[in-house]
Amino acid sequence: MPDIELPITTERLVLRRFEAGDLEAFHAYQSLPETARFLLRPELTLTQSMAALGRYANSEFTKEGDWLCLAIERREQPGMVGELVLKWLPGAGQAELGWILAPEGRGQGIATEAAEAVMRLAFEELGFHRIDAKLDLLNTASAAICRRLGMRLEATLVDNWHYKGQWASEAIYAILDSEWRARQSPTA
Repeated sequence: MPDIELPITTERLVLRRFEAGDLEAFHAYQSLPETARFLLRPELTLTQSMAALGRYANSEFTKEGDWLCLAIERREQPGMVGELVLKWLPGAGQAELGWILAPEGRGQGIATEAAEAVMRLAFEELGFHRIDAKLDLLNTASAAICRRLGMRLEATLVDNWHYKGQWASEAIYAILDSEWRARQSPTA
């Protein structure tokens, strides 16, 4: 895999490594029950946020099992509004994509724009073959993002997650590099 050149910029966003100064903004949304609603874990305490931020800031992306963890901020307004993670899955050329946004970043196309930039990196520069996103079936906002990214619903696993005292169904969305490239062509 080639070196990843950071930050990644888009029309409206900067995707960069996490920094110690992100703790206050990171914890502000990670501590909210609404943020953790569709996560397999509860909202984070300040200590847990500090530990997570430390892992994110020091993450490497050189082999299977590694995570590329990026802070999302607006180009014209510094300060993080969320995060995007690309996890290198076992098996040749496979990755998983995920995102979490602060309340002030939701509903503005930020997750879609950030995810599209990381998908471009994954397919066009890093040579991945397949990217998926796994989400709670009730997470309709993330499902809509997946569809905007050109991902198709591959599977619905009924009651396969048990978290927060209840069973939940998992939706798996995915896109192949060939599908990505077809969407990028001028005739698509």
